[in-house]
Amino acid sequence: MSPFFARSRALGLIVRRSLRQHLLSTAITVLSTALAAGLVMSVFAVHEQSRRAFAGGPLGFDAVLGARGSQLQLVLNAVFHLETSPGNIPWSLYREIATDPRVELALPYAVGDNFQGSRIVGTTRDVFDKFEFQRGQRFQVRPGGRPFDAGRREAVIGSFVARESGLELGDHFQPAHGVSGRPGEPEHPEEYVVVGILETTSSPSDRVIWIPIEGVFRMGGHVLRGSGEEFEARAGAEIPDEHKEVSAVLLKLRGSRAGLQLANLINRQGKEATMAWPIARVMSELFNKLGWVQQVLQLVAWLVVVVAAGSILASIYNTMNERRREFAILRALGAKRRTVFAAIVLEAAVIALLGVLVGYFVYGGILAVAASIIRQETGVAIDLWRFHPVFLWLPLLMLGLGALAGLLPARKAYSTDVASNLVPSS
Repeated sequence: MSPFFARSRALGLIVRRSLRQHLLSTAITVLSTALAAGLVMSVFAVHEQSRRAFAGGPLGFDAVLGARGSQLQLVLNAVFHLETSPGNIPWSLYREIATDPRVELALPYAVGDNFQGSRIVGTTRDVFDKFEFQRGQRFQVRPGGRPFDAGRREAVIGSFVARESGLELGDHFQPAHGVSGRPGEPEHPEEYVVVGILETTSSPSDRVIWIPIEGVFRMGGHVLRGSGEEFEARAGAEIPDEHKEVSAVLLKLRGSRAGLQLANLINRQGKEATMAWPIARVMSELFNKLGWVQQVLQLVAWLVVVVAAGSILASIYNTMNERRREFAILRALGAKRRTVFAAIVLEAAVIALLGVLVGYFVYGGILAVAASIIRQETGVAIDLWRFHPVFLWLPLLMLGLGALAGLLPARKAYSTDVASNLVPSS
């Protein structure tokens, strides 16, 4: 056996014996290191995936048109179904933008009601026939169901709504006024029947109930103000277009030039509406404004890493006094000072490595809980197995910190005096 392999084997035996001899302190130190590693990986992974889901996803539409106001509120309301509507725009504006040659598809939304907290969105059949919630992907109704009939009180529900509410095909429900889902909100007298359940999309649309937009106009207690005057629909009577209004319009444009032209026309020259374009930029601005939150979380995570490195140092350093005789015997048997020094540094690195390995499981647990909360609140799905560079560079960093933490106790072992520590204690 070569001297290198002999020395490596000896180091391995020393480290393994020490870890086993101090099993409890080793386990506690590994656990603290695992928590630090899992926390760091979770902070980086959740931030990256959240930003990608909200600001970088390949949406199948380009812009949102709505009432004059905040572009961010408009996007959160119409795209992610998280905010209240900033207001309504008249039906005539929707028809004007829908027939603009620069617009490929205009999908109107009318909101203001919910069922057990799930938002009800009134729209047209285009949501099933032409609309793409992500580029190249359309809603698919589960076998046995179908899209709603625009002239009937029918609804198609998202997969999350079906799971949480227990609604099934053929079930009837009554919408409640408002979008918050708070107890005590008045129910509308109209009943809707579930005619379709959508396949899971892993998007906010899973938390939506889709009904014909005409149904929202005719919902009891709803007042239309598209003409500037209040109008309440009557059963069996046609609603004149001038009274209709919509909460937002999702737009698919014919190129970026069309988006720039329409944004200038509506946002800068007009006073009636706001056009959020491009959507990714609007959401990126939100994440940039909240960047300090990510920085605080990262700071906390790194402080935990430093504490974990300190626990490795303390765990090994506190065993030095009881191991002096052990080191003296090793030296007397021919072990060199650098061998003892290397054994302590290696022991610290091994503890760090074990902590990182356990840390992957901690990361999995943290991300599973975070993904469940994010999915519950927003409908956005977080991929537990999505790769992030932190999975590669963090183990190397933790190994380096572990080895660095082992330098001080290694120095103490290096300076162990053989003669004085071999004298039997009386």
